[in-house]
Amino acid sequence: MSEFALEIKNVSKLYKLGVISTGTLSHDLNRWWHRVRGLDDPYERIAEANIQDSKGESGYIWALKDVSFNVPHGTALGIIGKNGAGKSTLLKILSRVTSLTKGEIRINGRIASLLEVGTGFHPELTGRENIFLNGAILGMKKNEIHSKLDEIIAFSGVEKYVDTPVKRYSSGMRVRLAFAVAAHLEPEILVVDEVLAVGDVEFQKKAIGKMQDVSRNQGRTVLFVSHNMAAVKNLCEKGVIMKNGFASEIFSSDTAIQKYLEEQESLGLHNNFSLKDSDFANYTAFITEGKIFGKNDNSIICGDEMNIHIKYKNNDPTAYADLHVGLYDAFGTKISHLAASFTTGSVIKLRAEGNIMCSIPRLPLIPGRYSINLSLHYRGKPYHRVLDAFFFIVEEGDFFNSGRMPGHNQGKFLIDADWQFL
Repeated sequence: MSEFALEIKNVSKLYKLGVISTGTLSHDLNRWWHRVRGLDDPYERIAEANIQDSKGESGYIWALKDVSFNVPHGTALGIIGKNGAGKSTLLKILSRVTSLTKGEIRINGRIASLLEVGTGFHPELTGRENIFLNGAILGMKKNEIHSKLDEIIAFSGVEKYVDTPVKRYSSGMRVRLAFAVAAHLEPEILVVDEVLAVGDVEFQKKAIGKMQDVSRNQGRTVLFVSHNMAAVKNLCEKGVIMKNGFASEIFSSDTAIQKYLEEQESLGLHNNFSLKDSDFANYTAFITEGKIFGKNDNSIICGDEMNIHIKYKNNDPTAYADLHVGLYDAFGTKISHLAASFTTGSVIKLRAEGNIMCSIPRLPLIPGRYSINLSLHYRGKPYHRVLDAFFFIVEEGDFFNSGRMPGHNQGKFLIDADWQFL
């Protein structure tokens, strides 16, 4: 038996931008004609690197390009990188959700994947029936699934609804049950994408603990994709960085995180953005511009005012929406979530074009680097998201008007309080 759970050699994935499947019939015929003659895909020669902030000319990109690394049995490997780096594409190939264009993968053991909310669940079946369905897909016998059934249901926390069709579950309930199934049916390799971010904080901690047990105590392999560097550091002993479809060598998780954060720092800060209308013509509503700034357009200072200003366009005169603001620290840990409806108690009716301003009168963040994700939402469904909309620095300020500032290791937020000494 191989010493490696996964052997990934020169794996590449080619995509045609803007289309479903492979594109036109003429392209498919051209590819088939090359394939039957033993020649390479003709579009590989014109495909470009997956660099999101550059304009492509050919319409073909390498979502993955010559990715190679081996994962030993029992290793918890964190896969980190920016949105669009190729992380999820790699996991989908490993999980056989999509095929690779070229390269070779050897999987030594059963693999269970948690890639999207409710992946592998049949919506018309109950939670209990889906547990048996997923176990059968993994190749387990009915008595094996029975022996784990009570444990799975208890871990998921959906005992009350286990005989209800999954289509009636909330996204959080589906995630909890899907993770419980994947982790307890004893696959040799467990693949988990960012999907755990959908769950509540308590379940996230529970899931991380279970993955630690799976890897460290049961000797199984875990591949974990997350933007939360603290979660990667806590779970994984090894890490690999993905960028523009390429993968680094495997480092210790501490080294991988440090290299990734240093690279993010080198990319610089951006306090504003502007998007092209043509990219979102089919959206109900979308954000076109954004800006974050401090008091009087100056630097963002602890204790001073911070403002977020966005412009939007809307194609539906009946649409309502809410602006959501996710605030993250340098490690990618979410530290706060703001929404207009949290403060006002209601959503707004959108104009054809409009502005939304969010002002924090007295910013309570300690000095450091932060990022913000934006989204226009309605009833829990996003019209448009702008991930990593802003990267900014909070500078030191006299939050308490006392001439003193707490140290950097004393939390993330500053809380004003009244004191009495009796």
